Order: sequence, then structure tokens, then C-alpha cells
Amino acid sequence: MSDRGSVVKDIKILAIESSCDETAAAVVENGREVLSNVISSQIDLHTLYGGVVPEIASRKHIENINFVIEKALNEANCTLDDIDAVGVTYGPGLVGALLVGVAEAKAICYAKKIPLVGVHHIEGHICANYVQNKELEPPFVCLVVSGGHTHLVVVEEYGKYKILGKTRDDAAGEAFDKVARAIGLGYPGGPKIDKVAREGNPHAFEFPRAKITDSVYDFSFSGLKSAVLNQINGAKMRGEEVNQADIAASFQQSVVESLLTRAMHAIEETGMKKLAIAGGVASNTAIRKAFESECKKREIEFYRPSPILCTDNAVMIGSAAYYEYMNGVRHGWDLNAIPNLKLGER
Repeated sequence: MSDRGSVVKDIKILAIESSCDETAAAVVENGREVLSNVISSQIDLHTLYGGVVPEIASRKHIENINFVIEKALNEANCTLDDIDAVGVTYGPGLVGALLVGVAEAKAICYAKKIPLVGVHHIEGHICANYVQNKELEPPFVCLVVSGGHTHLVVVEEYGKYKILGKTRDDAAGEAFDKVARAIGLGYPGGPKIDKVAREGNPHAFEFPRAKITDSVYDFSFSGLKSAVLNQINGAKMRGEEVNQADIAASFQQSVVESLLTRAMHAIEETGMKKLAIAGGVASNTAIRKAFESECKKREIEFYRPSPILCTDNAVMIGSAAYYEYMNGVRHGWDLNAIPNLKLGER
């Protein structure tokens, strides 16, 4: 209902996410209400190989996609006849995996004659905050940290973003995976380092906090990763025991400080009083704790999705698709998967 008493139709979006190793579908109403959230994860399968195998991911998406969509519709107590539009991730991500979701979305929209809305994966992560925090509205600063991306952005309006900084090399999540493998924790690295680091000393090793001379907001994690590997190899050559927990805690502390200093600098420079985090790495307990503490100190409103909405899911895609839909975005049958799609590109 509108505040003038006129009836406003509720918009139901069927959302599909298949950019990496999760096949997900959800029904989201008005961009913020979750009617269903179904995720079929392939983590156990890819753990055998120490990381995501693109070909296997694509094949599993094909096997699972109809099942997760049917389940999402059933849990939302609706049918395709109740759906106003289909939102789907079309980039960035693994091209074969993306194509499965895009083809499925096109087929549904063609058969039911409903609008197709392509969604940027990183925009989806940002929009997860709208679902978790119903009161949150632009403008605000958002740090997106995931396995493939590390972006610091200003969300100026719904669907309008200004990129302040991004990683020059490895994403934060990528560094977590590589370091976890090096210290024998295996895949997925993020949650495993998070757990082991709680038993370690975060100041046992002073690993570098890289600074980019020509951009105060850009990130770099490849040097940090190399420093950790050098520490491990040096200890082995000297016949010393590698303390897994101390390495994990010290590495994690370096990442936390790198992320926090840039985010706080953005808050200072923009004068904004709202900061959000998003992406799979945003579920890391040390990152959440550090950001929460610093924001409280500075009297900044801090927003973060629940852990289930940090990792890849279709709810966030449904939220992003709703705001795109309301802005008049409609895609044609020529919508294609774009594996290196940049934030803000349409």
C-alpha cells in the first residue's frame, strides 16, 4: 500500500544465481522480503580438487537448476504465474556456470512472457544488505569482499555505484584460499582460517599491509600471500615447526587492517555515516568484529548481511533485480554471460 491509500502491486521476482559453485534460486517480494531461499552447494565436490573446477561446476548447475527453482517456488507458495519478472546473474563469474542460469531464465521468461532482468553479481552482494537491513537506503559506503572480488564503492542511488578502489591483483578471498592451502587447511580457505585463527596470535608475524602509491583506496594481497609462503618455506628450511594457528591469525590480521583502513578513509573523505560490508569474506568473524568496533567508536552506522546472505545466494540477486526492474531495466533474448563484467556496466 502507498501512503496515499492507493494500492501498489507487490512485485515478486524469481531470482537465479549460478556464477560459481552454488546453484541458487529464490523468490523475493519488493526487493526486501524473502519468500524463499534455496541453495544447492557444490563445496564438498570441489574440495576433492582443492578449488572450483569450472567444467564440473557447469555440469552440476545443469543437474540442479530445475530442482532449486521448483523448490523455491514451492517454498514461496507460488507458481510461475505469480512471478512478475525473472532476475539472473549474467556476470562476472565462470562463463559456463553463468550460461546455465542465463539460459534457464530466458526460457522461463519466453514461455511465460514475463520480463528478463540481468543482474551484476557484485551489485547483488551489495543488495543483500537491503534484505538484512530493511531501513538501509542509499547513499552509503560499501566494501565488497569475496573469493573473486574486492571493491570499495559508494552506493549513490539504487543501481548507481561509484568505485573508489579495488584490488590490483588477488581478491581477499583468493588470498584466504591460497594461504589456507599452504598451511595445510585445504579448501574452502575462508571459514577454515577463520576457525583456526581464533587459537593463534595475530601479532606472531608482522606480515605486510600493502599500500598503493597512486590510489589510497586500491588493495593488493599478492605480496601478503608471498610473505606468508616465504615464512612457511623459511621455517621448513630451518627445520622449525610451522605454527598453523599463528600463521592464520597473523595473515588474517593483515587482511583485516588493510580492509579497515581503506574503508575508514572512505568514510572520512566522503563524510558519510553509513558503512556496509558484503560478499563471502564479509562473513569472517574477525572482519565483522573489527568493523563493528571501529564504527561504534566513530559513531557510524554499520550494516552487514547474515552469513547465509554473504555467500553466493539468489536472494541478493532478487533484491538487485527488483531495483533494476523498478528503474525500467529489461533485457532481451540477446542477454549473454559476461565473465569479466565490471561493476556499473550495463
